[in-house]
Amino acid sequence: MSVPPRPTALLCALVAAAALIPTAAPASATASLTFGACPDSVPAPPAPDRVECGRLTVPLDRSNPSGPRIEIAVSRVPASGTPAERRGILLVNPGGPGGSGLPYAVTKRAKLPASVRRSYDVIGFDPRGVGRSTPVDCGAMGGLFAGPGADPVPVGPRAERAYLTSQRRLADDCATGAGTAVLPYLSTEQTAYDMDAIRAALGEPRTSFLGVSYGTYLGAAYAAHFPHRVGRMVLDSVVGPWDWYDFDVVQSRAMLRARATFLAWTAAHEERFGLGGGTDAVRRSYLRVRRGLAARPVSGFGPAEFDRAVYRALGRTERWTGLADGLRTYLTEGSVAGLRPASAFDSPESRNYEAANRIVKCADGPGPAPREIVADIRRIRRLDPQPVLTGLEASACAYWRHRPERRTALGSSAAPPVLLVASAHDPVTPVEGARRLRDVLPGSRLVVLDDDYSHGVFASRGNGCVDGTVAAYLVDGTVPETDARCAGPGLPTPAPASPSGV
Repeated sequence: MSVPPRPTALLCALVAAAALIPTAAPASATASLTFGACPDSVPAPPAPDRVECGRLTVPLDRSNPSGPRIEIAVSRVPASGTPAERRGILLVNPGGPGGSGLPYAVTKRAKLPASVRRSYDVIGFDPRGVGRSTPVDCGAMGGLFAGPGADPVPVGPRAERAYLTSQRRLADDCATGAGTAVLPYLSTEQTAYDMDAIRAALGEPRTSFLGVSYGTYLGAAYAAHFPHRVGRMVLDSVVGPWDWYDFDVVQSRAMLRARATFLAWTAAHEERFGLGGGTDAVRRSYLRVRRGLAARPVSGFGPAEFDRAVYRALGRTERWTGLADGLRTYLTEGSVAGLRPASAFDSPESRNYEAANRIVKCADGPGPAPREIVADIRRIRRLDPQPVLTGLEASACAYWRHRPERRTALGSSAAPPVLLVASAHDPVTPVEGARRLRDVLPGSRLVVLDDDYSHGVFASRGNGCVDGTVAAYLVDGTVPETDARCAGPGLPTPAPASPSGV
């Protein structure tokens, strides 16, 4: 696999020597997009389908089309049906902010209903700052990648000051690594303009879109700026129309509810996991693990790494068995093998994700005040003294060098009906966000998967009711008369123990 150029050098060169990329043609001109072979990071779909990739040059700042330009990496899997079946293009985004969408055209398309695959060219792209689209790097990010990392749950004034200092250092590292001249333009709003540039380059009159998680926020921003170019839009696992910091706080409370459900589920299967016969007993086991790792990290795996593992596992119920087994293995053997993720947190891909995540969030609107962060952490700790605060990503915006004057515009009354999809108990994007976003997308409908506890629903949970409703909307334009509810799977059955007992 080829190694992409170092992100920091790439962006610095872009700003310092913008003439290396030809300046924009007149604003009315349409940029071209030529497809060819894809990089190794993009898997090949099963024959006879094929994937092709290209690069589109766009202005760094849409209000200055003659200024510096950046490249957006784009992928396409053509529709497999007849010309009569074709409905146009379906842009897809996997979430983040910071998620690479270039391979997503293949991986997500493979899960879509056959009627959707036959109807749409599925278009993936790496948003600006991500993957192969002029990637950013924030260096050490205030010690974020140190192993073991500092305890992410500050207790007491001294620890709170240290927490705020780490956020200030993170912001400083992003200003140095990405460059202050770039920070304002790696925003959701600018990415929405890139989406429309992709549409224009492909010669399509409308953009149909499937966005998951952060992709819902991106889709709502596109609808705000290009309502008359929206085709059919599905927003799955919806980020509500909050400021990013407020969303992070809402999510942190939802994580408490999800963890309580996980602990009760683990207790109900005491014979499988052996962590205690009641919820209180399992919670004590959980806290023993975290306190043990805080006191004595194992091979660079401490409380920050543990909280990240819990945060990730709580978002999908199929990961709960692995989390419970990992807790037991640590308690019985002192090993963190069952808790440590398969991919390293400080990998180049992860570093790019985390950098783009903070830069986008902080470019999308005003950040919090430091005192607000401390007050919120104290409030969350009053709900539970040992919360999971991994998702408080926008805390760094309190110290950001670029301070946006306004928040990102979301939704429009001029857009056609949009289909929102949500899991009733998703802790990553709580269903409340979907209900609130519906208010800024008049005529939209909400499809809720009841009795479900996972993040990501359409073409993800295998629910025929959800998938059929969404496919009918995408293919035929069928908008449900009212909001819809689908019966969900309930809590999972634990996976069998492996022969080794884990």
